[in-house]
Amino acid sequence: MAEKKEKKIVQATSESVAKTVKEAKPVGNAKNLRTGAVILWVVAVIFEVLAVLVLAGKINLTFMPQLYQLIGFLVLDLICVIIGSQLWKKANHIDPVSKANKTKFWLWNNMGVVVCCFAFFPFLILLLMNKDLDKKTKTVAIIAAIVAILIGVGTSIDYNPVSSEDKAAAVTAFGETKVYWAPFGHVYHTHTDCQSLNQTETLTEGTVEQAVAANRTRLCKFCAKLDNITTVVTDD
Repeated sequence: MAEKKEKKIVQATSESVAKTVKEAKPVGNAKNLRTGAVILWVVAVIFEVLAVLVLAGKINLTFMPQLYQLIGFLVLDLICVIIGSQLWKKANHIDPVSKANKTKFWLWNNMGVVVCCFAFFPFLILLLMNKDLDKKTKTVAIIAAIVAILIGVGTSIDYNPVSSEDKAAAVTAFGETKVYWAPFGHVYHTHTDCQSLNQTETLTEGTVEQAVAANRTRLCKFCAKLDNITTVVTDD
């Protein structure tokens, strides 16, 4: 299995290190990913409801202080929001939406942000309005809710969105031609000896569709210049 993944070794030049090139993973199914995201988001809201019920005194786990119950449900809520958002963003890179409508484009690519707000703000508002909690429990719970919102929003934003138009242009330009990308970053390359890859030891090789699915949505500006490509989005 390992031999299939490590397809070849690129010989080092005088300015770069030897590179191991691995085969890209299959693109995946956008519909299944979105379904998984929605299920997790529904579960996240359920955990929020449970936290609200604890806050209202409708649920009381006698073996655990109320504060721990609130934080526990908030943590479970946050986990579901984060995982759901990652699945949603992955699906959007496989099956992106058009950028013709900018508002719809932003909302669709950042649906996790919307869900995160819905999964925490109602609880936070009720918490702030609650006058029956002791000061310590209320203060800690408020801080926990705010931190959860910040983490949830921060991890749900798609900082590197791709549109259906941009992906179509890239697929048209490269087709099944192999491109390469490093373990980190948001660009793909057409040359393994690109100057920006001089210190990179491991590359992944695949089609541009696989690159976009792996969150490498732009062509390296150096490779674009070398190949005189102007029809696709670059990191310039």
